Amino acid sequence: MSSAIASVAALLLSVAILLAGNGLLGTLLPVRAQLEGFSTVAIGALGSGYFLGFAVGCVYGPRLVRRVGHIRTFTAMTAVAAAIALAHVLLIGSAPWWLMRVATGFCFAALFVVIESWLNERSTNETRGTVLGIYLIISLTVVTLGQLMLTLASPTAFTLFAAASMLVSLAAVPVALSGAPSPGPVQTPRIRVLHIARISPVGFAACLAVGLANGAFWSLGPLFAQLRGMDATGVAVFMSACVIGGAAGQWPFGRLSDRMDRRQVMLVACAGALLTALAIIAVKDGPTPSVFLLGALWGACTMPIYSLAVAHTNDFAAPEEMVEVSSSVLLLYGAGAVVGPIVTSAVIDHVGARGLFACTSAVHLVLMGFVAWRMTRREPPPASEQVPFIDALSAAQTISVSFEVPAEPAEPSSETEAEHPELARLHGGEIPSGGDEPKRAPRRED
Repeated sequence: MSSAIASVAALLLSVAILLAGNGLLGTLLPVRAQLEGFSTVAIGALGSGYFLGFAVGCVYGPRLVRRVGHIRTFTAMTAVAAAIALAHVLLIGSAPWWLMRVATGFCFAALFVVIESWLNERSTNETRGTVLGIYLIISLTVVTLGQLMLTLASPTAFTLFAAASMLVSLAAVPVALSGAPSPGPVQTPRIRVLHIARISPVGFAACLAVGLANGAFWSLGPLFAQLRGMDATGVAVFMSACVIGGAAGQWPFGRLSDRMDRRQVMLVACAGALLTALAIIAVKDGPTPSVFLLGALWGACTMPIYSLAVAHTNDFAAPEEMVEVSSSVLLLYGAGAVVGPIVTSAVIDHVGARGLFACTSAVHLVLMGFVAWRMTRREPPPASEQVPFIDALSAAQTISVSFEVPAEPAEPSSETEAEHPELARLHGGEIPSGGDEPKRAPRRED
């Protein structure tokens, strides 16, 4: 086990530095935009731009990695993202910032393709859970630390932008100096969004709904805190509380979903998110302890819904479709996250800060109704056929999911002369329209 961790230690160090910079920048920009007088809709558009670039990067990032290799892609994307972080200070305006967020989203999607395909190839079936678990812990921890860095200087100063740029650029150093061999080339996953709607209507709706709600939160959460009278410290603590709550909520909801109908667990999570959002709306303005606690409870309820949706979808997918499912639901999430900030920002513009959680409440209420209706239309799969939640959690958090399955030999990577077998990307087939039953056997009808 220690050797498995040692083989990716440099990469994990790069991940920690990279995500600290991204966590800082993602919280800093809405705060600075509000101070610069950007309209609420313009601030929402910044979040939509990031998720738009991220969605595009999920599709084209693997092609870039396959063409120039992992290390070159990683160093190039960190250089571009670091330069963009500084450019925000040099060119202030809603239009240039939107373009910068699109570019940043693309860069980080490509970076995650590199990171996660590398982690998968350096892991065996026995160590993959541990390696991905450490990766997820690092991700959640350093994003929180990055958000808390907002308290170190004034958002109106150059300092925090420089710090974010330095962190992102320094993330390339451990990878560039590592002596570990780079992975073999990756393959672009097949994406069939309508196929997800056919095999799991609940999974399709839930991933889209979570994108709408959580995309709005990540984009407008700092603005919500500002409009509620919080200073930079209050903004950082509120956002961090929501992230910590989201991390803590994954495991209890996940373990419960392995023992009962996941849709019932999803209903409980949606109800919790709805009630805590309404409670946040009712709390008085300012950085009160109650709003921080409620933020953590809201995160604990809403953030596991995506993982539950992925697990539920995989319960009805054939084994060879799981890579395709992970890629397709991520694109669904991205589509929702593009639309969510724009719609929610317009609502905030009319009703004030409470519009953020009013919108998330509406999304969770509609999802609850749909899930309850679907429970009357189909029985849950047998417990023996359910995918373990821990596997679905890994899939839900990754962009490029790889499995140790023999594949055709690939062309040599541009970074090494050694032959690398390409990690297999297995694709499933279509099912007849209206197919809604659990299935385990492979389907190759198309």
